[in-house]
Amino acid sequence: MATDKIASVFGGNGFVGRYVVQNLAEAGYTVRVASRRPDLATPLRTLGKVGQVAPFYASVLDDASVACVVQGASVVINLVAVLGDTRSQGLEAINVQGAERVARLAAEAGVSRFVHMSALGAAADAPSAYGRSRAAGEAAVKRYQPNAAFVRPSVIFGPEDHFFNMFGALARYLPIMPVYGAHTRLQPVFVGDVAHVVTRAALEPELAGKVWSLGGPDVLSMQQIYAWVLKEVRRNRMVFAVPDGLAKIQAAIFERLPGKILTQDQLLMLSQDNIVQPGQQGFAELGMVPRSIEQCVPFYLDRFRPGGGRSGIVVEKQCTTKT
Repeated sequence: MATDKIASVFGGNGFVGRYVVQNLAEAGYTVRVASRRPDLATPLRTLGKVGQVAPFYASVLDDASVACVVQGASVVINLVAVLGDTRSQGLEAINVQGAERVARLAAEAGVSRFVHMSALGAAADAPSAYGRSRAAGEAAVKRYQPNAAFVRPSVIFGPEDHFFNMFGALARYLPIMPVYGAHTRLQPVFVGDVAHVVTRAALEPELAGKVWSLGGPDVLSMQQIYAWVLKEVRRNRMVFAVPDGLAKIQAAIFERLPGKILTQDQLLMLSQDNIVQPGQQGFAELGMVPRSIEQCVPFYLDRFRPGGGRSGIVVEKQCTTKT
């Protein structure tokens, strides 16, 4: 039986998760931060009162650990996902079966308030295996949690991101910046805004059973994003739009190397725009104004400028997760 004010957050020590945990703690919830590495969630204890935020071991691949974390919870949020297959975990195992496991065991524990974070490109006919796995995960969740809320963000940015930070690092070291999917449009969305919607979807009953598609105010092509980053880090670099044929050859090679810096499935993801479509519910319907990259990104790209920078403190206050 569910206990009031207990929230279980799977993937709570991740990029979006730590912001969600903070929001829930501020709302007075006892938060169970569920992950395969609870030791990495230890710093999150300081986001609440003593004992309010507690790391738990849980793997979405294991029934027993998931059942333990959802027992007695009133809210369950699943933020766990992978971008591609690895030796230990894959798209089907994590994005589909894992999502289904969390939803099923939450339902068995009597939890009816469920939020699942998916992705803007989720579709059964998506060109990428990742996009198809996200759609299959949503369908699996619905079978056990028909009133679940789904949050579908475009590419997420923030101080800890692997998006703008990666481009900044490339600009520091590479004389030529290779751009894949140069004309594909993205709608980058601030991590704090995504976390705020996830939290609201968990706590406000009227948001349940709906899909929330989230994109920031800027719609930019990959080539425009590269140009913007180069301007911000004050680096003069040539930008080279990699032809599709060459990109496929490179991806076939790179995905076999450690780190998988580029995969064939990622190229397929970049073959179509990742933006909010007309008619999809999002920030406007929630009465929110999402933050732009201009408001938030420059302060954490400072360190990639020649000589580095120290301007982060003032702008960071403007990018707080509170609204």
